[in-house]
Amino acid sequence: MSSRTVDAAERRPSRWASMRTRTKVMLAIFVVVLLAVVAGFGIKVPYVILRPGPAPNTLGTFEGQKVLTLSGAKTYPTSGGLHFTTVSMVGGPGNRPSLIEYGLAKLDDHAQIYEESQLFAPQTTREQVQQQNEAEMTGSQSSAEVVAARQAGYDVPEMIEIAGISDSASEAKKLLRVKDVIVSVNGVKIADSLSLQREMKKVTPGQKVQLGITRGGKAMTFAVPTTKVEDRAVMGLALNPKATMPFKVNISVGDVGGPSAGTMFALAIYDELTPGALTGGKQIAGTGTMDSAGDVGAIGGIREKVVGARQAGATAFLAPADNCAELKGHVPNGLDVYRVATIKDAISTVEHVADGSTQGLPRCG
Repeated sequence: MSSRTVDAAERRPSRWASMRTRTKVMLAIFVVVLLAVVAGFGIKVPYVILRPGPAPNTLGTFEGQKVLTLSGAKTYPTSGGLHFTTVSMVGGPGNRPSLIEYGLAKLDDHAQIYEESQLFAPQTTREQVQQQNEAEMTGSQSSAEVVAARQAGYDVPEMIEIAGISDSASEAKKLLRVKDVIVSVNGVKIADSLSLQREMKKVTPGQKVQLGITRGGKAMTFAVPTTKVEDRAVMGLALNPKATMPFKVNISVGDVGGPSAGTMFALAIYDELTPGALTGGKQIAGTGTMDSAGDVGAIGGIREKVVGARQAGATAFLAPADNCAELKGHVPNGLDVYRVATIKDAISTVEHVADGSTQGLPRCG
C-alpha cells in the first residue's frame, strides 16, 4: 500500500475553487436581497401609518418663526410651555407607504397602522385632504381667537350666518336661505354662538323653533322644525359664525393642518392677554378642537400625541373628555393627563398644574 503526500501547491487550486464558489453564492444572495429591498420600496400598500409628531410650544417658535403674535392689544410676558401636539402620517390618498415602510411600522411600538379606507372616503384625493386640513386649521385658529378674547374680558361681536341647509331638513329648505343671519330663537336675542347653543338646549326635539333672521336687511321670523340628534334638538343648519375681533392675531405653524390645536391656541392667546405666566413656568401640552362656544372637541391620534408630548418634555397633558377612554393603559410614564371639556376647564386645569394643586382634578388613563 502506497501513500502520497500532497503539497500546498497541489491543494491551492481546490481551495481557490471553493472560495470562488462561496463568493458567487454570497454575491447572488446580495443581489437577491438588494432586489427585494428595491421591490419593497416600489410596492405601495393601502395603509396609513401614524406616529408621534412634533409638539411645538405655542408660546415659542416653530421652524424659525414665532408661533403667536398679537397686535392691537395689551399683552404680558409669559414663560413655560403650552405645546400643541401633532401626528406624523405616512400614507393616505396619493401617498401610500411602501411595503418596507409598512414592515418597519409593524416593529415600531409607537406606530399605529390603519387601513386607508378607515380614515379616508373612497375617491378622496391628496389635494382634497390638504385643502380640508388647511380649512380646519384656519377654523380652529378663528374659534380660538374669539374664545380667548372673551375669556380675557374683551367684547367680541358675532354674526351667525346660515352656511348650508341639510337635504333632510326639507321644510327648513323651503323657508330659509344660505346667507340668512340668525338674530333670535323663540324671541330671545342671539348675539353669538354661545347664546344660540344655550337657547337650543331649551328646545325639546321635535318642537318647532321660532327662528328670527335678517335677509338683505329685512327682518323675518319662521317656524322651523327640529329633529333629535344625540338627545339634542337640531334644525339641520350649517352655521358660519363671523366675529369682529378687537385685535389681530397671527399664528405661524408651517404646513401643520387640521383642527386639533384649537384648545392650545386659545390657551396661548389667553395667556398673553392676561398678567402672569398661566403655566407657572411649567411645560404643559394638550390637544382638542375648540368651537366658538368654548367647547373642547375630540380629535384623532390621541395615543401618538401623548407620546409626542412626553418626548417634548411636557409633564402634564390636557385631553378632550371624549378621548379619555382611548388612553386607558397608554399614558407614558412621567405624564399626567387631565380631562377637559370646555375652555374654562382648560384654563382652570393649567392654573392648578401651575401651582401644584392638582389633587381631585379629573384624569384620563
